[in-house]
Amino acid sequence: MAFYLRQSDAFENNKVTLEYIPQGCSMNMFTRAAVVLFLVCLITATTGNRNSSMLCLENEMQVLLRFKNDLTDSSGRLSSWNMVHNDCCYWAGVVCHSFSGHVVELHLQNPYGDCLFNHSDAGDDAYVACKNNSLGGKINPSLLNLEQLSYLDLSHNDFGGIQIPSFISSLRTLRYLNLSGAGFGGLIPPGLGNLSDLRTLDFGYSSYILRAENFRWLSDLFFLQHLDLSFANLSQASDWLQVTNMLPSLVELRLSYCNLDLSVSLPNMVNFTRLAALDISYNWPFRSPLLINWLSSLAGLRFLNLRDCGISGPMASGLENMTSLTHVDLSFNNLNSSILHWLYRFRGLNSLDLSGNYLRGAISDDIGNMTSIISIDMSGNELEGRIPRSIQKLCRLEAINLAENGLHDTSDVLQMFFGCGIHSLRELNLEGCSISGPLPKSLGRLSSLKSLGLADNQFNGTLPESIGQLSKLTSLTLSSNRFNGTLPESIGQLSKLTLLTLSYNQFNGTLPESIGQLSKLTSLTLSSNQFNGTLPESIGKLSKLEGLWIDNNMLEGVVSEVHFANLSNLRVFYGDDNPLILQVGPKWSPPFQLEELGIRSWHCEPKFPIWLQAQQKLTELDLSSTRIPDIVPTWFWNLSSQLIYLNLSHNQLHGVVPSIPKVDLAYSVIYLNNNSFSGSLPRVPANLSELDLSRNWFMGGLSHFLCGSTDKLNQLRILHLRDNLLSGDIPDCWMNWPSLRVVALRNNNFKGNIPSSMGYLSELRSLHLRNNSLNGEVPMALQNCTELKVIDLSQNEFCGSTTSWMGKGLLKLISLNLRSNQFSGQIPSDICHLNSLQILDLANNNLLGEIPRCIGNFTAMATEISNKGKISYSIYNGGFLEDAYVVTKGSELQYDGTLSLVTSMDLSSNNLSGEVPKELTSLVGLRSLNLSGNFLTGMIPKKIGDMELLESLDFSRNQLSGEIPSSVSSLTFLSHLNLSFNNLSGRIPTSTQLQSFNASCFIGNKLCGPPVSKNCTVNGVAPDNRNEEGKGDGPEVDWFYLCMALGFAAVHASNLDPINK
Repeated sequence: MAFYLRQSDAFENNKVTLEYIPQGCSMNMFTRAAVVLFLVCLITATTGNRNSSMLCLENEMQVLLRFKNDLTDSSGRLSSWNMVHNDCCYWAGVVCHSFSGHVVELHLQNPYGDCLFNHSDAGDDAYVACKNNSLGGKINPSLLNLEQLSYLDLSHNDFGGIQIPSFISSLRTLRYLNLSGAGFGGLIPPGLGNLSDLRTLDFGYSSYILRAENFRWLSDLFFLQHLDLSFANLSQASDWLQVTNMLPSLVELRLSYCNLDLSVSLPNMVNFTRLAALDISYNWPFRSPLLINWLSSLAGLRFLNLRDCGISGPMASGLENMTSLTHVDLSFNNLNSSILHWLYRFRGLNSLDLSGNYLRGAISDDIGNMTSIISIDMSGNELEGRIPRSIQKLCRLEAINLAENGLHDTSDVLQMFFGCGIHSLRELNLEGCSISGPLPKSLGRLSSLKSLGLADNQFNGTLPESIGQLSKLTSLTLSSNRFNGTLPESIGQLSKLTLLTLSYNQFNGTLPESIGQLSKLTSLTLSSNQFNGTLPESIGKLSKLEGLWIDNNMLEGVVSEVHFANLSNLRVFYGDDNPLILQVGPKWSPPFQLEELGIRSWHCEPKFPIWLQAQQKLTELDLSSTRIPDIVPTWFWNLSSQLIYLNLSHNQLHGVVPSIPKVDLAYSVIYLNNNSFSGSLPRVPANLSELDLSRNWFMGGLSHFLCGSTDKLNQLRILHLRDNLLSGDIPDCWMNWPSLRVVALRNNNFKGNIPSSMGYLSELRSLHLRNNSLNGEVPMALQNCTELKVIDLSQNEFCGSTTSWMGKGLLKLISLNLRSNQFSGQIPSDICHLNSLQILDLANNNLLGEIPRCIGNFTAMATEISNKGKISYSIYNGGFLEDAYVVTKGSELQYDGTLSLVTSMDLSSNNLSGEVPKELTSLVGLRSLNLSGNFLTGMIPKKIGDMELLESLDFSRNQLSGEIPSSVSSLTFLSHLNLSFNNLSGRIPTSTQLQSFNASCFIGNKLCGPPVSKNCTVNGVAPDNRNEEGKGDGPEVDWFYLCMALGFAAVHASNLDPINK
């Protein structure tokens, strides 16, 4: 007897289908009938029959009861196993021999299958149901008394990591043993090699670590046909290939995720010539092409899975002679050349997966030669060019995935799928392929499609009405294109649709009522379009809907209880940034249990939503900007313990915030900023990650907040307490908060020194203490905060010399603001080590001496900075943007979103002397420079014009002399200029830019020419400027501020490109 692969075999679920055919028979019609009759008799005589009239044996019934007593069965799957039903042959999962009554098979697998793989995306209920149906406990050795047991399946249960019982090695009659995914762990009993009659051995996919030290125990299993040890640790079993090669009956070998040693010595010859399926995926790396070449000698191999094995392109070429293969998976390797063209010769190939590699070049027209192909996946590569039209020759094609490549094509490419395979194509994924143009009006001809993915392209135009003809469609993703127009009513005809994603397009108009006909829809994403009008009430009919995203549209009107009437399965709802009004009754009891809710910018006044009290599964909640003018009820703060994201910011909430309960999960965030909360700061749980209480009316000190006893170190990363009424000293207990990255205490009433314990904040990136009453010297302990990027100590009363250690230890600084303090002494030259510095503000202090010549080392100011994006330290995208205050063009501006583009230096209003260093002109990326109000002498550097990006330049109220360098005329972006009250003389250089400024920007000098009224010559003689300068009487500061104000007019007279806030 022998088992053979059927000629029409398909590798469904990665299992090889086998067929028993006796050899040596002449298959004429009589012989075939005799064989069939013989097989029927043989099967009837040797297999179990659940409907047999033979009662089970009494002793075996007692065996099963003892076996059951040691199991845990929370779902009652074995409830029929009792003395009331005294024929165990009718018990669930039991199969008896038809004649003898012996128990021959136990089918005790979890009916839900693998809980993790099958139900992780199916919602909590399905997963819980699966786990509840898992048997557990221990395996009673009474099974040894089942003398004819040949089949034992305990797969996908949960035995909690116990070792496989060694007594199973004595069940000598076993032919089928399946413990896959059943929660066994530890060493695989070597005694299993005694099961010499075993045909199938499956220990794969255990959630606990199974391991084997060698494969010697397998060497006597001569009849073994199917072996699956996937996910077992076989790193020590270096003999795996030598032993399995000697198993003559082996048809299927699966050793995925086993930490296999792929550099093992190769057998001298191939013995398992009957091997049809080999899966050694997720074992890497392949260090030698020899194993590939050896595998190529497996002439009968039809299924080969080498996914994620670290195979390079040259190694893969060793497979080019395996033309009998019907399934090839080389995905997620290091194939970095052009597509393996030899694969096009595999005319019997049914399935090909090359996804997740680095394949480049074009897809050849020869792909049309693969006439047996059913499934193609080349996604996630670097393929280029157009999609070959020869694909229309693939008449059996059911699934093709070319997503995420560098392909470029036009929308007519879809019409090539209208060919001979139009009725077989089930899945089409062309996402991220840069396809442009409108969808064909005849798209509905692809009536067999179940999944259509066209997201992340450049499709435009409207959706064709024929889309309603895709009646079998279950998944439609069209997000991130340029579609426009209204949704056709025919979309309601897609009655089998479970996933619909239309986000990030330009759809407009009202949503069709027919959307309520999509009765099987589980996920609907309409975000970031231009839909307007009211939300259709028919959405409330989508009883299977689990996720609904309508955020960032222009929907308006009232959303009432009707819209949620039948949404009992809804788990996620985001409707942010629509001018919608939520109107539900005070006693409304929602039919759903939400996990995530976002209705930012809705109108929810006047009361805090009472219906939230019933939402016991919420983990993310955003009610920001909903105009709620209420006190947060006490019950809500208890509810907050389950939230990992809470945003109540930008409302009119008031009252006292109590101590926030311990949050169940790490990395949780709470935003209560921009409200009217008052009283003392609340205590926060140790595992809170981000907290924003800024712009409220909190008062009192920080000691109880920062220094309260905790059972463990706090995990807080971001702390925003700015713009409150907090006062007192900053306490010295920052060592309890080692994870802090952002500390923002600005605009409060703190006094005293910066505590030295802040030096323990080794993760600190951002420190904002601006506008308090802090004093003393900046502690040297801050030099330990080597990750700092932004320091703002401005508008305080700090004194002492500017700290040289900042230039030695804080090398990642991009912004340093010490403005408006009482710092004295010279600017230390060590500050020039801050190569990343983009913003330096030392204005309004008592600094003296010369400007260091090493100032040219500020390399971030010496190059034109490209936009590096927003600087955020939040675990949530876009949360807590870094910001900085910059005085430029005569005003103080706050930058956040474009902070990475800002470059500014302000040393004004100090006692600096000496010349303006010529090295300053090397800072060609600088956009704002202010040296005004000092005692600088000498001339303006001649190469000042090299600083071509300057938008604001202020040298006023110094003692500069000489002429204005002609290179100033090169500063074409300049919109603010002040050179007033120096000793400059001569002609003002001519340029459209300079003559556009008001004359007051040059007052207090001996300058002539436009825009000042003084002519530069009178009858060839330079005029006497003394009387003209006398006309500048009046307060000097008035002229100064007039200059600043009028300088803004130059923006409208020039071709400028200033940084937007």
